[in-house]
Amino acid sequence: MENVIIIEHPLVQHKISLLRDVSTGAKEFRELVLETSMLMCYEATRDLPLKTVEVQTPLAIAKTKVISGRKLAFVPVLRAGLGMADGAIQLVPAAKIGHVGIFRDPESKNAVEYYSKLPFDIAERDVIITDIMLGTGATAVKSIELVKKSGAKIIKFMCFIASPEGIKAVNEAHPDVAIFCGSVDERLDEQLYIIPGLGDASDRIYGTK
Repeated sequence: MENVIIIEHPLVQHKISLLRDVSTGAKEFRELVLETSMLMCYEATRDLPLKTVEVQTPLAIAKTKVISGRKLAFVPVLRAGLGMADGAIQLVPAAKIGHVGIFRDPESKNAVEYYSKLPFDIAERDVIITDIMLGTGATAVKSIELVKKSGAKIIKFMCFIASPEGIKAVNEAHPDVAIFCGSVDERLDEQLYIIPGLGDASDRIYGTK
């Protein structure tokens, strides 16, 4: 699959299995979202450039490496993406956070924007958009479009579970955007839920169903 990186690290796969489990309650689900996001962010930032600097240790000068020049922004898609951003920001506390709110119209099935607030300097940052599920791809395509309109050039999309239909939609609309996910599931059902998936991620995070 073009532009799809499946993160097969055992810890990621283990935690996604727990997230899928219908018996996992809201508290544990939130904790797992945070932990899994941290692990996936580690992989999604693997290509950040480094530069060599000198650091005074208690014993001597060490030539060591730090991230060079590239600044990050995380953009969670409301609501489910918020939990993922909380985990990612623990790894990169200097990153900025934007938010996009998009819902799928029940009649037209189109993605409709209802909120967008992005960092003023987002054009100067690498952006990682977070959403737990990549279902039809409509929300992902719209969120990427919003971030691009704000001037961002380097964009990644990070989710736990993706459908083949969602991946196809993102690849066709935004072939330059890499998708990082933990699993590519079988399909979408008639209600456009990912099968086998993990249910409604937002409801499971916030206990709203």
